[in-house]
Amino acid sequence: MKDLLVKIAAAQIACTLGDPAANLEKMRAFAGRAQDAGAELVVFPEMSDTGYAMPVIRAQARPWSEGAVPALQEIARNLSLAIISGVSEKEGDAIYNSQVVINAAGAIIAKYRKAHLFSPAPIEEHKCFAPGCELGSVALGPFQIGLTICYDLRFPEIYRALAIERGVNLFVISSAWPFPRVEHLRVLATARAIENQSYVVLANRVGKDEGVPFCGSSAIIDPSGVIVAGASPEREELIVAEASSEVLKRVRARMAVFSDRRPDFYKDAP
Repeated sequence: MKDLLVKIAAAQIACTLGDPAANLEKMRAFAGRAQDAGAELVVFPEMSDTGYAMPVIRAQARPWSEGAVPALQEIARNLSLAIISGVSEKEGDAIYNSQVVINAAGAIIAKYRKAHLFSPAPIEEHKCFAPGCELGSVALGPFQIGLTICYDLRFPEIYRALAIERGVNLFVISSAWPFPRVEHLRVLATARAIENQSYVVLANRVGKDEGVPFCGSSAIIDPSGVIVAGASPEREELIVAEASSEVLKRVRARMAVFSDRRPDFYKDAP
């Protein structure tokens, strides 16, 4: 059977806090670089439109009929490039920490609202955002993409649910993960790839928002846990790699993790 390949880029960027116009110009430039590299999809970090600070997000979150999302749709359409990005979303009185999925024709084809909100002070996401209540996934060629955001990475249940219930075999993570926990980011992202025998595409922030430094280390990880493309902890970078249907098939054939599951044994577990 022919190996089906999808080239994916992860954009590791710094954002200008509270300046969506400047951030969109940067995203436009990185999307152009991704297109030049032959990517079919580029992934951007969490809250790439506003930057990551709760007071700024409260002030600047917009419905997707205006603001950053229509601009991202235009970028995708002009470049014939699919885009997944973390963005703010306002619906009625509620604000969500969301991911938008835009296809190469510029249409919104999927979305995800962050389910696990980071509660420790001083961030206290739960005081700004409403939690999402639905899994997010979308097809891309031979792959089924599962959508997650930052703190979700600490909850393996959502990744296994996406893999089992939605057939996900490639996870996309938009993140604004800080430096003190950089090793957690690396270990957890690799674990999610290994335990689900799936690709992981992690796009994390660099720079600082309100004094909080982000740790970069964006990565594209294959289903056996090998980092096939990785970024530095501190510089803006674009990383690009191919996801291979043959690699996915080979890893899953070697060790039948999903067939060997014991859901009857786990059903009463908390």
